[in-house]
Amino acid sequence: MPKTVRDHGGGIDAAADRFGGSRQDWIDLSTGINPVCYPIGQITSDAWTALPDKAAHNALISAARDFWNVPDGAEILATPGASAPIAMIPRLREAGQVHIATPTYNEHAAAFAATGWAESSDLNDADAQVIVHPNNPDGRLFGPDVLHAPLRIIDESFCDVSPQDTLVAQAATDGTIVLKSFGKFWGLAGLRLGFAIGDPALIAKLQEMLGPWPVAGPALEIGARALSDHHWAEQTRERLENDSERLDAMMRSSGAEVLGGTSLFRLYEVPDAAKWQDRLARRHIWSRVFPYNTRWLRLGLPSPEQWDRLAAALT
Repeated sequence: MPKTVRDHGGGIDAAADRFGGSRQDWIDLSTGINPVCYPIGQITSDAWTALPDKAAHNALISAARDFWNVPDGAEILATPGASAPIAMIPRLREAGQVHIATPTYNEHAAAFAATGWAESSDLNDADAQVIVHPNNPDGRLFGPDVLHAPLRIIDESFCDVSPQDTLVAQAATDGTIVLKSFGKFWGLAGLRLGFAIGDPALIAKLQEMLGPWPVAGPALEIGARALSDHHWAEQTRERLENDSERLDAMMRSSGAEVLGGTSLFRLYEVPDAAKWQDRLARRHIWSRVFPYNTRWLRLGLPSPEQWDRLAAALT
């Protein structure tokens, strides 16, 4: 399996070097991060000054189990973002053949390639499989009927906008891991908090790889608070849905075709995505293009005060 080049959203510093302006001048629409983050409130001094204790960890895990309706037979591991378990999961089993539902973002492929796995186009021959659900960038959804390999990775980093679609019920099945990313829906990517939910034997191995205190005290405290706030989650889903529809309307008016996505990011087809990215960048708005499709452009949602700037750039 050849080395996979990782391409991500973000990179505002590099964009500013190329197109000018300071970081503060830019609107970053290249990521799928909620632009209106969860209000973190006050953080206790112990969260900053003491090693994370068992009570704080247990509070977070309890809130996570309730929020995602995690089945009793599955274990939950809090991680420093979703990227950490993605990098470690290929080491859970001896390298073999992995099937990754594509096109999708390439972090999983890079992690498996780095540990000697070969990518297979035939799921029937796969020792492991990865589905990103909903998929990034097109928002495609999967059903449990597609899960066949002995090791099954379900990346639900963007599924909190549509909890009715979750496959977390599969987490109690042997060989299954469901990944959750806290930073996207709650808009706190800098907190670096994620979760691996699934087969207790696999979760125990991941926990051993991570070592003690993998999640910082403030992240434990904020995560438990946010996951317990179901009212905020419901209001946020409604706002994101309205804003994604508003963005689609603006892009249609500018000549783009809506292909899909989620309510945290939208995928559009345009004649030349690189030219669209360049055009927006000259107005200090950063977007996402893809190495495997020159016509796909992905945009996240602007914050409330950024809509007028985006509208002006599109016209």
